[in-house]
Amino acid sequence: MATPQSDPSLSPLRTVAVVGLGTMGTGITEVLARAGREVIGIDVSEAQAAGSLAALEASTARAVARGRLTEQERTDVLARVRTGTDLTAAADADLVIEVVPESYDIKHQIFRELDRIVRPGTILATGTNALSVTRLAADSARPERVLGLHFFNPAPAMKLVEVVSSVLTAPSAVAAVTDLALELGKEPVAVGDRPGFVADGLLFGYLNQAAAMYEAKYASREDIDAAMRLGCGLPMGPLALLDLIGIDTARTVLEAMYAESRDRLHAPAPVLKQLSEAGLTGRKSGRGFYTYEAPGSATVVRDALTPLDGAALTQGRPVRSVGVAGSGTMASGIAEVFAKAGYQVVLAARSEEKAQAAKARIGKSLDRSVGKGRMTAEAAAQTLDLISAAGSYDAFADVDLAVEAVAEDLEIKQQLFATLDKVCKPGAVLATTTSSLPVVACARATSRPQDVIGMHFFNPAPAMKLVEVVRTVLTGEDVHATVREVCANIRKHAVDCGDRAGFIVNALLFPYLNNAIKMVEEHYASLDDIDAAMKLGGGYPMGPFELLDVVGLDVSLAIEKVLHREFRDPGLAPSPLLEHLVAAGCLGRKTGRGFREYARR
Repeated sequence: MATPQSDPSLSPLRTVAVVGLGTMGTGITEVLARAGREVIGIDVSEAQAAGSLAALEASTARAVARGRLTEQERTDVLARVRTGTDLTAAADADLVIEVVPESYDIKHQIFRELDRIVRPGTILATGTNALSVTRLAADSARPERVLGLHFFNPAPAMKLVEVVSSVLTAPSAVAAVTDLALELGKEPVAVGDRPGFVADGLLFGYLNQAAAMYEAKYASREDIDAAMRLGCGLPMGPLALLDLIGIDTARTVLEAMYAESRDRLHAPAPVLKQLSEAGLTGRKSGRGFYTYEAPGSATVVRDALTPLDGAALTQGRPVRSVGVAGSGTMASGIAEVFAKAGYQVVLAARSEEKAQAAKARIGKSLDRSVGKGRMTAEAAAQTLDLISAAGSYDAFADVDLAVEAVAEDLEIKQQLFATLDKVCKPGAVLATTTSSLPVVACARATSRPQDVIGMHFFNPAPAMKLVEVVRTVLTGEDVHATVREVCANIRKHAVDCGDRAGFIVNALLFPYLNNAIKMVEEHYASLDDIDAAMKLGGGYPMGPFELLDVVGLDVSLAIEKVLHREFRDPGLAPSPLLEHLVAAGCLGRKTGRGFREYARR
């Protein structure tokens, strides 16, 4: 990619001072210099300033090696950057961006000094993601020229920039900075002044809930992280991400969010305070939720909490045949997964016709796999031959594992489990695929609750790698071991969790989605800006409103209600806007309208 040279067509913000040359300041410096800006890097530490320049030299050298810059372009980029330790070097800047520690005292001091140094027309931008831009502006002699400019780490790679206005900010300053962000190749999103803005406002609530889940010993750090990566397609698990961001930084952001919202979801989990005050701040210190090879390293090393490989303490029961109850998408997908792994599968529904239709759906899925070269026609035929369709659950008499995938209705599931209790042989494992209902309520519908467990597959089951394995207080250890072994055989990643609403994934995902809806309700940001912020700033495969429309607003509302009922936290109460859309029949893509409208197929 060619680097623009100094160009009179560029926006008026041609000379930019960056105050604070840590990781973020260095990244912003590189972005500006590669886009043709003259950059003045300033840090109180000479060593930090020198280190920033060295990092820039190394980064641009890598860009040359990868063919993204020529040697001449690299020379030009480096020539546009000068560093120092004195704020007076910012005197000629058109824009000053401060990215110093998240402290009002430090930031106020810098803004007061800059007021004396820079020209009247210079724009002063804060890189804060936790402090009030309005409060910083009000202390300045030029509040109309102060705004927020929130880049994401790593700044050269991340496309999102949040442009934050206070009630005092002049529209001309916002326009100038927005134009600059576009010229830097970024996607600017205009937001108002509140802690966390859009992306971090949604992200940190989710990270905090994950920390609280870990602290409660509900699931291991590895299982929480794997669940969100594999169940939601996220680039990193929440606890690994907290280590990357810095646990002390996360705590600061959450404190600021809680001070404004008073929402318990934003009250920092005590473990964040304990770790940060012990100096265990994540990667930068070499230890946080995980332990790292060295301070600053990304390499996780084994510690006392690392699970032992293959350390099954209990022998599972043999499983050769599997019964799948249901005729919908999940049932047929799960049956396909088991058959592909070589299990004899009985696919049973309330009628022979429904069971045969589900088997036909599997046949079409296998044909698509053949068409894409993922399996041979012979393997597909052999897989389909392993599945027998039945119109009665009596066909489960000899199965070793029965998996129900019927409607998400507790009464229907309990009736089915009472039936399975009668027809399945002694020693058969009975599993529910519920995503939100109590597994123990299904277990209590049988005379053998020790044989009942949750196996929450994700949709589409053939593609999604995650299975949440849900033990009740009554589940036998050998039943748990059996399901873990089966998950390994069908090439799924099993994560362990207890029997409470939402398990891991939905308990973390749906409060985040609900908070996104509240942002729209409060007219803080638009659907498009929130979706863009989470995809570009958080690396999410879909924005929250895209995902809600795919999942179904009725399904989302039902899960929100279950979470609210279980945890009784006011912050988990479903958004009224979500309830209104569901009441109006706007359920997402399946009805052609949800948060957005869709063309009917």
